[in-house]
Amino acid sequence: MKYARKDAKAYARAHMKGIWAAALTPFTNSLAVDEDGFRQNIRHWLEDLKIDGLFIAGKQGEFFSMSIEERKKSFELAVEASASRGQTIMSCSDQNMDVVIDLARHAQKVGADYIVVHAPILHFFKAQDETLYEYYRTIAEKVDIGIALWSHPDSGYLMSPQLCNRLADIENVVAIKYSVPRPMYAELTRLASDRILVSTASEEEWLDNILELGWQLYLCSSPPYLIQTANDLRMREYTDLAFRGEAEKARAVRDSLNPVREALRGTRPAEKPHAHQKYWQELLGQVGGRVRPPMLELTEAEKAATRAAFESCGLKPGKAPLAKVG
Repeated sequence: MKYARKDAKAYARAHMKGIWAAALTPFTNSLAVDEDGFRQNIRHWLEDLKIDGLFIAGKQGEFFSMSIEERKKSFELAVEASASRGQTIMSCSDQNMDVVIDLARHAQKVGADYIVVHAPILHFFKAQDETLYEYYRTIAEKVDIGIALWSHPDSGYLMSPQLCNRLADIENVVAIKYSVPRPMYAELTRLASDRILVSTASEEEWLDNILELGWQLYLCSSPPYLIQTANDLRMREYTDLAFRGEAEKARAVRDSLNPVREALRGTRPAEKPHAHQKYWQELLGQVGGRVRPPMLELTEAEKAATRAAFESCGLKPGKAPLAKVG
């Protein structure tokens, strides 16, 4: 590991910056992990798209359909492919705490920079805050690596800013992906930004969060590699302009991406987010691949609508296609 446990917060504040993307996991026609395609995507994202870090095997990565060994292998592949190019944060989320700790120790062993653990689904719970505090405290005691919290509606509840502020005192808790309404993450920023890096997955809110809340980290979803190409780095551009304090220029660049955002949002079937994003990847020349059951594939009509929107959204083409588009 690149830092000692006692230095985790300081290390994260110095290095966990910029644009981080949540990786989709490409699966072959036989539904095996496409290891070569995964490596290829990572190199493209970090080298050509100038993404700063990658979130591996999270919800976007379909971790829920992967075995523990596959998740561990994805950690290894990501560390190998991102070496000297960018940083990694490994999703160790699971309902079984022993699995979380096993994955966390593996991430630490293979050279990941950080891990992320989402708030678990709680069954028949009372005293929710105490349960969650003990959950994260126990995990943190078992590893030295920096931990990012993650609260989102899929858990069935949202962790309060006050609880997250308390969790921020844990020595190796360094960040949070806080998928909550803006007033909640603004409150947590006020309470705890001296101890943890606060972020959320909304790309559309990213610029305002830099300018108004002083954020340094976008952690993270798929837009960094879906709304950019090697020849069209507008998310990178508006981010860097905002970091330099050039707010008016940054807003103009951010707003110029609205047709791309609308093309993505307007063609994505509600129950097929992974398949839709993977098909968009293929249109960009990245490796998309299949989704695993129970996730649903796009119909030919849905592909045609997505392709038409893609071709008219104004995103400048990048390199020649890497993957065959069906």
